[in-house]
Amino acid sequence: MKLSDDFDDRNAGVPLLYMTVGVLLFAVTVIGIVVLSNKKPSRAGQKAPDAAEILQAETEESGEQAAEGKDPYISGSKLTSDDLDFWHMYDETESPEEEEKKKKEKEEEKEQDPSTDGKHTKLVAEDGTEEWVAINPYLTKNTYDFSGLVYQYPIMKYYEDSERVSRVGISVSADDGEINFSKLKKAGVDFAMIRIGSRGYGSGNLMADEMFYENINKATEAGMDVGVTFYSQAITQEEALEEAYRVIEGLQGYSIVYPVAFDMEYVKNDTARVQGLSKDAKTEIARTFMDAVQQAGYKVILYGNKEWLIRRVDLSKLISYDVWFSQDQDTPDYPYKFTMWEYTKNAKLDGVSEPARLSVCFIDYASK
Repeated sequence: MKLSDDFDDRNAGVPLLYMTVGVLLFAVTVIGIVVLSNKKPSRAGQKAPDAAEILQAETEESGEQAAEGKDPYISGSKLTSDDLDFWHMYDETESPEEEEKKKKEKEEEKEQDPSTDGKHTKLVAEDGTEEWVAINPYLTKNTYDFSGLVYQYPIMKYYEDSERVSRVGISVSADDGEINFSKLKKAGVDFAMIRIGSRGYGSGNLMADEMFYENINKATEAGMDVGVTFYSQAITQEEALEEAYRVIEGLQGYSIVYPVAFDMEYVKNDTARVQGLSKDAKTEIARTFMDAVQQAGYKVILYGNKEWLIRRVDLSKLISYDVWFSQDQDTPDYPYKFTMWEYTKNAKLDGVSEPARLSVCFIDYASK
């Protein structure tokens, strides 16, 4: 039997309504269970504390733990932060013997440092490279107290027990042109080292200094003491003797009280005749020259910079000769004995137009 259309319209929505209500009741029930399961039970008759009360309680608890010497940040522990300091847990206390051993090791390291051990001296090459070399314990050391140096530009003086014991000298040659030795004397220069001649570093020819006789006469007239220099490029002992005899011949008729200086050097930006000579060969040539001049009755002195004196010749074979040390520096650092020190090659001084090469002499050769 077919139902009427009115019956279908009235009863079609009833099941759908029941279904919707059922779903809603189920969802409410689930949410309620979840909320109740996550809610912290409170004591009966008390309300749950709010956030301010919880913060206050934690603060009071922390204060109580701190007062008892506990670390408030270690929950439920009686240990303090000091108890948990493990950074030094493996440190061991050293015995006196171990401390003494370490102390000796440090002292030995200091002694092995060439800049502080007192057994080495620094050499600086022309290209600026530095090298520490051992000081020869068998060579005589200088005993100067350089705190006694007084520099009154451009004059350097040396005092011992408040008394000046040094003299100032100037090196001159034809390269310096006309020189007024009277003005130099007034400026504080006591003696002049005048170049008498040289040998060509390329040609090997012997040459007299064109201004030697004029310079020695004018210096003597100005009341200055005089010594002479010879620039050597001898490559054999025979050539060294030839140079020595030329100096002796040139000094005939003149009285000099300062030494005859033997000056052998390399040249800048070129190759010198002596460049290929061995250390022993240069030493023998220097000794041959100075022996011959000394036997003629003149004082002699070996000129050179630090590298030349220590590296290029054998000083142990030249110990009977004085040394004229050249170093442009406020205080010389040459470890061995020397009597003259050329401290500048660029001084400005009244009486000479070119930059002056000045030396301080630690003894008075005029009275030696």
